[in-house]
Parts: sequence; C-alpha cells; structure tokens
Amino acid sequence: MKKILTLVLVSALGGILTLGGYKLFVEKDKTLLVDTVEEQPTLIPTTVANTVYNPYETPDFTTAAENTVNAVVHVKNVTISNSGPMSIQDFFMGRSPQREQTGTGSGVIISPDGYIITNNHVIDKSQKLSVTLNNNKTYEAEVVGADSTTDIALLKIDADEELPVVTFGDSDNAKIGEWVLAVGNPFNLTSTVTAGIISAKSRNLSSASQSFIQTDAAVNPGNSGGALVNVNGELIGINTAISSQTGSYIGYSFAVPSNIARKVVNDIIEFGNVQNGILGVTGIALNSSTLERIQTEKQIEIEDTQGFYVDGIEEDSGAEAAGLKEGDIIKKVDDIRILKFADLKGHLNTKSPGNFVDVTFLRDGNIKTVPVKLVKPAPSVILPYVGQIKNAKPKDLKKYSTENGVKISILNEKYSEYWTKNGIEEGSIITAVNDENVNSVDDVKDIIENMSTYDSFRLELINKDGEKERYNFR
Repeated sequence: MKKILTLVLVSALGGILTLGGYKLFVEKDKTLLVDTVEEQPTLIPTTVANTVYNPYETPDFTTAAENTVNAVVHVKNVTISNSGPMSIQDFFMGRSPQREQTGTGSGVIISPDGYIITNNHVIDKSQKLSVTLNNNKTYEAEVVGADSTTDIALLKIDADEELPVVTFGDSDNAKIGEWVLAVGNPFNLTSTVTAGIISAKSRNLSSASQSFIQTDAAVNPGNSGGALVNVNGELIGINTAISSQTGSYIGYSFAVPSNIARKVVNDIIEFGNVQNGILGVTGIALNSSTLERIQTEKQIEIEDTQGFYVDGIEEDSGAEAAGLKEGDIIKKVDDIRILKFADLKGHLNTKSPGNFVDVTFLRDGNIKTVPVKLVKPAPSVILPYVGQIKNAKPKDLKKYSTENGVKISILNEKYSEYWTKNGIEEGSIITAVNDENVNSVDDVKDIIENMSTYDSFRLELINKDGEKERYNFR
C-alpha cells in the first residue's frame, strides 16, 4: 500500500513538473511568435488638410471655363482692299476695284461697361468692327487705342446690360507646369475651351524682344485676342501667336502676359498711348556664344553664363544716375531673375516712367543692389544710312561749335565702318538734312516724311575734328 501511494505521488509530481515546463517554455515561445506578426500601417497625410492627395486626379476646369466663356467675345474685322479683277468699265472710268475682306478673332471683356482687350493684329486696318457675345448679341465696336509693339488693342462697345468680365491675375506668379485654359473662337467655332500647361515663360519670338508665355493648350487661327486663364479663372495672358509651319496648331502657342496687357490698356485709357519707362542700359544676354564674343571683343574674362551684360549706359538715364557701369552683369530686377533679354524687357514693360526698380548686378565678383528710377525714352528717329539720332543738348552743340543740330546716338551697323573712317562717330552732330537746318528729331521726321522715293538724300555733319562735311546719297 505504501509503495502504491509513493508511486501515485511520484506520478503526480512528474505531471506537475511536466505541465509547468510546458507552460513556462513551450507555450510562452508560441505566444511570442504570434505577437511579432506585423500589421499594415495606417498612412497619415503630412499635410494638415483633411483630404488625401491623389496623384492621378486632374484639376476641375469646369468653374473656370463657365466663368470665362461668357466674357470672351467673337471679334469681326471688315477691311476694304483695292485689289480684285478690273472690268473694262473700271479701266475706262479710272476706278480701282475694291473688295471687302473679313477677318475674325477673339476678345476678352475686362469691365462691365464694355471695355474689351484683344490683339492689335485682330483689328488692324479695320473699316468696321463688330463684337458678338456668348449670348449671340452683336454690337458695333470702336477702337479706343492700340499698341503694335505689344500687339495689344482696346475696344469699347455700348451694351444694354452689365457684361460678365474676366478678372486679371498676376502673370508673374504663373508657374511653369501650371494648368491653364485657352478660351476663344478658333475657325469661327465660338466659345471653345482647350487645356494645357505653361511650357515656358519670357519667350522671345521677334526682334522686338517681346516676352511671351508659352503653353501647349491648343490655339488656332481665330483664338488671337482670347483669354489664357488659370484654374481659378483669372486672366494671365492674351493668346497671340502659334508656332507652326502649316498655319495651324502643332504643339505650342504664345500669349502676352496679363501684367503687360493690363499696363498697356491702363495707359491707353489714361494717356491715349503707352507710356514706356526705360532702365537706360544697352547690352546682351549671356550664354556660351555671346560670352565668347564679349571676351574676345572686350579682352576680359567672364565666368558667368547667366545674366545681362551691360556694354553701354544711356546719358541722363536712371541707370546712369544709380551708378551702373559698362561691364556690370544684371542678375535680377526686383524679384525677377534675368536669364535673357526677354526677362528684362518683359518686366520693364509692366512699369511706367517714374517707377523705381531694384537692380541686382555683379561687379568685380561682388553682388550689389541699387534702386533705379525708370525714365521716358528720349525722342529719337532712325535716319537712313546713319542710324539712330536724338536731340542734342547745349553742351553737345558747344563741343562742336555749332548753334543747331541733332546728335547721332547709335551708328547704323552696316555703315559704321564707313562713317568712322571719315571721322563720324556716335555723338557727332548733323546740322542739316536735304539742305534744311535741323534743330530736333521732329525736324528730321518732317523732312523724311516729305521725301519722295526718288529724291537724293543729302546730309551736313560735323566730324570729330570740328569740320563740316557734306554727303549725298542716291
């Protein structure tokens, strides 16, 4: 009996030890393995907004489009040309057959009382202008003013109701890659909206160094003068041109920035013409090719390949008063980086005479910033064979011992070698044109305008030695 109890106790004790070991080692390990299974983490946006950004979601253009199409109009331009087949009656009556030609484009309403902005080339040489609104109402329009340099014109209609408008945005704040809408009337298809992005800014398409916004929104003939708006429906440009070998859209279009367009129409309303303010510098934008040329001509070392190299300062200009010098490299004007001349020209086109701009420039390895007051350009005229001339100051006349004359400011590049060989240079005085004494550029303009194509062209100049010389051009 004693042996049986002993065996039971030993068995019970062994069971207890076995169970305890299982709980302690085997079951604990198993639990640890289960706890290490990873769960998918919860993604929390880093922005404070309540919505999560979806990279595949495109902007909603509907509101911007709805607000814009009602303020973009169809412009019809009727011109009369003296071309066409001549009949026998026309021949004997001495009549010139006339033909009516019609051109179309777009315009943007910018005020409820009927001011409309468009392109100058849309309304150029018009005998009759009409504007059709999106509600199909048509009104006669008059030209308030136009500027061929920026290709902007301002029209006015007298409507019988308040008109919808597009508000101006800040084109300087427009970003490359930003979504935009082009709204206009291509091929007489009214109220057409296309979308794209801003492909580039400060594009230069002409010798006038205009500054355009480039976009890949489809623009075709008839879109000229229409609106380029951002996703908020704000006007950031006036569609003006396309890059094409066929005459139709093949990838890129160009718009006058809204800041330039707004400045032009404000000047037209207030002054009747555009008031330009100039910095007073001449020069060239730096790049690999111009850099090599400057270094060769000036015999200097320049490491920069970005900026505007100043090779001349106009007298009595804001640049001269601020202390800018030949050899300075302009890097910024206000907050606009200057990488090419169109950057500089585009920003200055938004300014007026009397405005100040902060010019940041590089000189002798040091960056400096000075305020420069913009001034009106001095009256000038291009004189055939000679170049640009402007009014002479009393000190200029005194230097050459003459009482009258105008001053050569820029020699014609084609004939400059001829003139310099004969002692004529920039700063020389022209005392007479076609045997008439001249005292101002207005005198020269009048003489040139009254010249016949077949007239000889006679000049009296004073060379650098103070001697009067006469030249006759045929």
